[in-house]
Amino acid sequence: MTEITTGLVAARDIAPDRRRGGELRVLLGPRTVGSTSGFMGVAALDPGERIAEHYHPYSEEFLYVARGAITVDLDDEPVPLAAGAALFVPRNVRHRLRNTGDEPAEVVFHLGPLAPRPELGHVDTELVEQRGGS
Repeated sequence: MTEITTGLVAARDIAPDRRRGGELRVLLGPRTVGSTSGFMGVAALDPGERIAEHYHPYSEEFLYVARGAITVDLDDEPVPLAAGAALFVPRNVRHRLRNTGDEPAEVVFHLGPLAPRPELGHVDTELVEQRGGS
């Protein structure tokens, strides 16, 4: 019989990563539950906040807006998303997330497959100073 490993993680137990803007929390990933095929988490953005532009050379990204409204810039083309909408971001497509609404936004994200090494999985294309408001 194959042993199945599961992991239960609460967002409140994960310290937020604010390096690229907003509050990112990887909930299920190699470091938290030992996953090997991808990772998922949540991003919280206050009105006017954004996550700086970047791309993933190895992973596809799946976004779901759980609360609020955001605009995702895909290779500089704005795509507005309201709560309940989902968006697929292919590999190598530059993207940034902006809260363009009047209330906080929460976005669920999943990326897969994993890059061969974590430092290869995310390529920043904006300087931190450029990530300011919408």
